[in-house]
Amino acid sequence: MNWAETIASCLKDAGVSLVAYVPDISIYQVTRLLESDDYFHVVSATREEEAIGIAAGAYSTGRNAAVFMQSSGMGNCVNALASLCIPSRIPIPMFINMRGEVGEFNIAQVAMGRAVRPVLDSLGVTHHTLDTVDRLELRVSGALKLCYSSRQPLALCMTPLLHGGKIA
Repeated sequence: MNWAETIASCLKDAGVSLVAYVPDISIYQVTRLLESDDYFHVVSATREEEAIGIAAGAYSTGRNAAVFMQSSGMGNCVNALASLCIPSRIPIPMFINMRGEVGEFNIAQVAMGRAVRPVLDSLGVTHHTLDTVDRLELRVSGALKLCYSSRQPLALCMTPLLHGGKIA
């Protein structure tokens, strides 16, 4: 399995049946797999906080949900995490495509890419970096288990070393 297939498989194994995302070419490698599987309900959102709201709503109806976003959009969902998910103990695994890292061609992506992990730390959101396919299944399935057992949001930061990045 490639990295995208591994993530899709882990989501299914964890009982995640709804995925909300903001479109992105690297994320598309996973979302296209999910969209082709009738098990998943995949929702394209216009903004990251909308994706968080969709996932939180799904959780309130008994469904496990995940969110996919680009690092540049992480700042858009801070309030939704801080005022809804964290105090209400809504477990949402967030798969964040990290921009501004190795191989980045767009200087506008660097500042927010650099800020993502400190912002997550400030919120007390556990995060893990996915930068290789080595033990990817163990890392993703373990993170999903932690997210749902702790009933807290959790971030999986996917670097270009994992997915190949974007081409200018």
